[in-house]
Order: sequence, then structure tokens, then C-alpha cells
Amino acid sequence: MRLLVGLLKPKSGEIRLFGEPSTSDVAHRVGYMPQLSALYLELSIQQNIDFFARMYGMSSSAERREAVDRAIAWVELSERRKDPLTRISGGMRQRVSLAIALVHRPSLLVLDEPTVGLDPELRASFWDRFTDMAASGTTLIISSHTMDDAAHCHRLAFI
Repeated sequence: MRLLVGLLKPKSGEIRLFGEPSTSDVAHRVGYMPQLSALYLELSIQQNIDFFARMYGMSSSAERREAVDRAIAWVELSERRKDPLTRISGGMRQRVSLAIALVHRPSLLVLDEPTVGLDPELRASFWDRFTDMAASGTTLIISSHTMDDAAHCHRLAFI
């Protein structure tokens, strides 16, 4: 997964996304949610998502504000947007990580164990959203060790 999103370089061969080498300017079309979150605990939910929106190249403050608001609403954290991450649960941190991966509306979403540590209700909510995203044209690549998650997918690969 890290090879796909350009965090690691292949020792041989080439990875292509959208018909282009993954090292080219395709990063803005890919969202990535790592298994271990890369969040800044001293920042608020909104500040974390805004920071990563900037990293994805969203420079217009109006566009970024709208995208951050949309991502926060999508993961149902609007009422907690000002809370620092030190004051939220692990499940809420998972939602923040997902919002970060979604903030720039990627064409390809790569999710590494996105439902680990979530309660059953929140897991079901995530899968409903993933299904909606796939139906609207977003490609999702999801790693999971649970067959429950695998049952939601259209195609499976076992490693």
C-alpha cells in the first residue's frame, strides 16, 4: 500500500496510477489512510484536517474551508471540530484519519485497516459510506484482516 501511494520506492519495476508513473503528479488524486494514524494530538480535529488539506495542495482558503467542513460532516464530527485530539476517543481519531484521506475528494482511496478499533455501529456506518463512494465512482483499496470487512468488497486479493 505504501508503494502505491508513493511512500516507498520499488526496488524494481514501476507502479502506475491512472496510466502515469506513481512518482508523477498523481498524488492529488489519491487519498491514504494509514493503519497507524499520522495525527497531531495537540491540534484540533479541524486543524488536523486543514493541515492535510494544505498538504494535498488545497491553497484557496475558501475551497479548503468548504472541503474541511464537508469532510468533518462526512465523518460526523461537526460538533467536536474544535476539540484537540487528546480529548477524543480512538474511534473518533479513526474518523479524523478518514476525513483527512477524503478531504480533497480523491479518485482513489487507499485504506489500511480502516475499521480496526471501531464499535459495530461505526463500522457499519463506515461501510455504508464506502459503498456510496464506490457507487459514485471512487475506487477504494482496503486492507483488512477480518472476513466481515472482506464480505463488503467487490474483489479480493489474499496476500
